[in-house]
Amino acid sequence: MSRKKLGALGAALTLTVGVLSGCTGGEAVDVGGGGNAGGAGGVLNAAIGGEPDQLDPHKTSAYYSFQVLENVYDTLVEPDADLKMVPSLATKWTTSADQLTWTFTLREGVKFSDGSPLTSEDVVYSFERIIKEKLNNAYKFATVKSVTGPDPATVVVTLSAPTPNLLANLGGFKGVAIVEKSNVESGTVKTAPVGSGPFKVAGYTSGDSVKLVRNDSYWGEKPKLDGVTFTFVKDPTVALQNLRSGQVQWTDNLPPQQVKSLQDGDGPVVRSAPSTDYWYVALNEARKPFDNPEVRRAIGYALDREAITKAAKFGLATVNQTAIPKASAFYYDYAPYSHDPGKAKQMLGQAGVGNLTMDLMVTSEYPETVTAAQVIAAQLRAVGITVKIRTLDFAQWLDEQAKGNFDGFMLGWLGNIDPDEFYYAQHHSGGTFNFHKYKNPAVDKLLDDARTQTDQGARKQAYEQAAKQIVDDASYLYLYNPDVVQGWSKKVSGYEVRTDRAIRFRSVALAK
Repeated sequence: MSRKKLGALGAALTLTVGVLSGCTGGEAVDVGGGGNAGGAGGVLNAAIGGEPDQLDPHKTSAYYSFQVLENVYDTLVEPDADLKMVPSLATKWTTSADQLTWTFTLREGVKFSDGSPLTSEDVVYSFERIIKEKLNNAYKFATVKSVTGPDPATVVVTLSAPTPNLLANLGGFKGVAIVEKSNVESGTVKTAPVGSGPFKVAGYTSGDSVKLVRNDSYWGEKPKLDGVTFTFVKDPTVALQNLRSGQVQWTDNLPPQQVKSLQDGDGPVVRSAPSTDYWYVALNEARKPFDNPEVRRAIGYALDREAITKAAKFGLATVNQTAIPKASAFYYDYAPYSHDPGKAKQMLGQAGVGNLTMDLMVTSEYPETVTAAQVIAAQLRAVGITVKIRTLDFAQWLDEQAKGNFDGFMLGWLGNIDPDEFYYAQHHSGGTFNFHKYKNPAVDKLLDDARTQTDQGARKQAYEQAAKQIVDDASYLYLYNPDVVQGWSKKVSGYEVRTDRAIRFRSVALAK
């Protein structure tokens, strides 16, 4: 997922689709040994649930990619543990009185992992690449008139309108990372990206793993680990077995039905935290009868979200019909769809829909979508809709979504920070991830206005109005906000579970 669409997150994920490219097989690289500038040393083996579609941060929207890239790249600013934007490559910034000119001062002496200096020229190149090529996160730069570097240590961002979430747009996740021009132009960024983060990519073996080694040129505190190896383990039961056996020391791919017993046990450390993610069903409004909002609403009433959430997450999620979770200041308490099969049947009948067959696209790399789809299919069968579940690997899923080749799909968006990230790209008629072709001029106006509204009260009201209309139109049928659940060996120290699901290993140590 966008932020990561899960590719939806999601993300972004994601968050969902970027320019896809097949990952070429790389040579396996031994990351053991080497000088230990940071401390305890060792290689951390991390099991993730699937393989990145690619490692170009500006073109991927897959969460599996961002799990790796979080440790390879830097952004101008970044979210701390409380999701407050703090310095990263920029050490400070000032804003003009009219809020239209932001001036950032870059950290001195920063280098890419290949030794070349990172300057304002690289920041300008990175942002202009996203904007000019209309890449996944170009929507985050909608109010940006220009990005300039008057000197190597200064970046000036000029806006067409005040933008209260500019910092989140410029650094909320690694989809807006600062990239190296030569790495991009050579094409090697897809499998061998060059960043300025705490680790660097040393090898990519397609179908198996991505290997990172410590970046000894890193501007911050040097990582204690010699390296991190991300292995691709689709089966949560296998990932847990590997964690218990010591084959891996970290995973976020745990069987949800075992989480509570794991938390209460004396084996691996298992921690959870509320997330800023949401999961949903989208219906293709470019296809009949899903172009009729009454049909989409009828399906909304046919769904028992409590049952879906229980089956998919085993209590590790909170049902929510409006995307933004309860912990957020922008949460909007609105839940118009009760589980009412009788009403759903009546609405379908009034819409002239009977004996409908639809396909529901899910991905095996997010097993909860497969489980949830089975429950959804049973619930829709009760109102006369036959669901054919189509299970794809994630790369295929993304490709089908981009082509609009679906009746419906289920997925999630991960790591959202600002309310704009919950709604704009997905529900604005020109949104990058509006693959289901939703269009409502009133929603467009609300989302456009909220982006430049500096009064927090008025901004919250605009997003509440937009959320209500999106839910009433059944643009997405929102299901739940999941918890972040991760497990690691007792030999691991310095790791924290984050609500935005960013996987940061730069401060982690691994005991011998």
